[in-house]
Amino acid sequence: SCHRPAGNDEIYFGISFSEPDAVPRQARGTPAKRARNRGRGRARGGGATTTAETGQRWYDDQDPDITPTQPTFRPLRNPGSQLISIADYSVMDLFQLFFTKTVLQTIINNTNEHGRAHYNKPSEPWTDITLPDMFSYLSIVVYMGFVKAPALTDYWRTSSLYSFPFTKKTITGKKFLTISRALHLSSAAEDEANERKRGTREFDRLCKIKPLYIEIREACKKSYHPDQHISVDERMVASKARVTFKQYIKNKPVRWGFKLFVLAESRTGYTWDYFVYEGKSTERTGKGIGYDSVMKLVNPAILGTGYKLYLDNFYTSPTLFRDLYQQRIRACGTMRINGVGYPKTKINALDSIALRGSIRWLREDPLLFVQWRDTRDVFFCSTIHTAHGTETVKRKIKDKEGHWSSKDIPIPPAVKDYNQHMGGVDLSDQLTGYYDVLHKTKKWYKTFFFHFVDIAIVNAFILYQAQCKVKGLVPMHHKAFRETLAVELSMVAPQKSTSQQEHLEPHHRLVHIANSGDRTSGRLKCRKCHAKTPVKCATCNMPLCFVANRDCYNDWHRENNM
Repeated sequence: SCHRPAGNDEIYFGISFSEPDAVPRQARGTPAKRARNRGRGRARGGGATTTAETGQRWYDDQDPDITPTQPTFRPLRNPGSQLISIADYSVMDLFQLFFTKTVLQTIINNTNEHGRAHYNKPSEPWTDITLPDMFSYLSIVVYMGFVKAPALTDYWRTSSLYSFPFTKKTITGKKFLTISRALHLSSAAEDEANERKRGTREFDRLCKIKPLYIEIREACKKSYHPDQHISVDERMVASKARVTFKQYIKNKPVRWGFKLFVLAESRTGYTWDYFVYEGKSTERTGKGIGYDSVMKLVNPAILGTGYKLYLDNFYTSPTLFRDLYQQRIRACGTMRINGVGYPKTKINALDSIALRGSIRWLREDPLLFVQWRDTRDVFFCSTIHTAHGTETVKRKIKDKEGHWSSKDIPIPPAVKDYNQHMGGVDLSDQLTGYYDVLHKTKKWYKTFFFHFVDIAIVNAFILYQAQCKVKGLVPMHHKAFRETLAVELSMVAPQKSTSQQEHLEPHHRLVHIANSGDRTSGRLKCRKCHAKTPVKCATCNMPLCFVANRDCYNDWHRENNM
């Protein structure tokens, strides 16, 4: 695209060439000498080409720019919910689009297998859990997301300070804790086969979550198709488990945990696809983690073409944007000025005396680079937008006398659209964070189980809103949706009344702690006085002293009204 901005410069395919009087003689063909001690650097894109050689310069908002042709939006499926619009779906039906009975039965089989192998004791034999048990367990997991208590055992305490009849009616505390300890997503055979590959390229770091991980990803894509505006960003799932692919990110609200790269719809925050970052991979292209992550998530073969993608500066690069452009995907994102491919010219760039709202731009077709001064300078790259337009934004400006006033300042179209459409993943994180079901656990795969439950609930809620919109109904809010889900999950298994529950609860039994033969085995720290004791309450699974001068067993039960 050729155009002539104001002045003597001419732009041809994004490179600015000047009339003889406009720039020094070197710009017209004489090679410029490289400055002393200035070698080739990564910040310069691997080349030693100088500003004088390229003839580039920044233009301002008085210089006209082209308006790029907008892409024709051709999604592979109709955007939005893929459910039958006239059908009636209960809250539980929407949740089971992600946690199907087949998926749950796989988890039940693997949990029973793991429980029989590791939690089958002569004094407490393992009892296989059933599908109704798993529904009851999930009901309480969801319930704990919006009703918080300091400890899991508090939900079953009979003290006047803690009254949670819903948990007591749904599942016993002992069964809930038993399922939590034995919960396992993969089979023993799969784990053993994968363990034999440790140290080789075939070893799968995510083997323990693969059955559920794959099913949830496929369900997310099957039930919904994103609209034209999408975004890719990372998500941190809090964990301090000791595994090699756990990440530490200093400036994130969640600094320790697992990193997920997520593609979400900008308008609703629907999590359409994601994958877990496993650390260094042998499948890298050499173009950076950001490039590889975006290309893995944005697949025109299953998405379609004409999409507009928004990214932050971790992902944005001219190489990525050009490759996406070739696949008929347009992109816009913030960019680091020291990144590879960012224009290095300083001619007419923003300086210290530039006013708030000042715009500078440079085009290298199909790329547009924009500098804009707000409270600080921001830098953008886009294949969607023109450099400047008529849009303005209100800002508070202080004059020389120290008085504040509201003023309309120009805002580039790229900045305005980025602010509007970049927050898809953040919106999803926000919906998850209000009532997340994540529990502290030492097993990393259980952390992912709880996060997958959160993804399923938030996506089910978005599908529910879409169904209500089609039928002209007023949807319930997010908390009420979770409350309804907890109740519907609990109704799968027949509930017992409180009196029946108390009657069926086993009596508190004092038993010796199992001794494995080690010097310190067979004794645990008393929950009340913290001294070592060889006995515990089998029902409460609490180590408590029971000696002549220290009866913590009865004292503890009396204090907790048990």
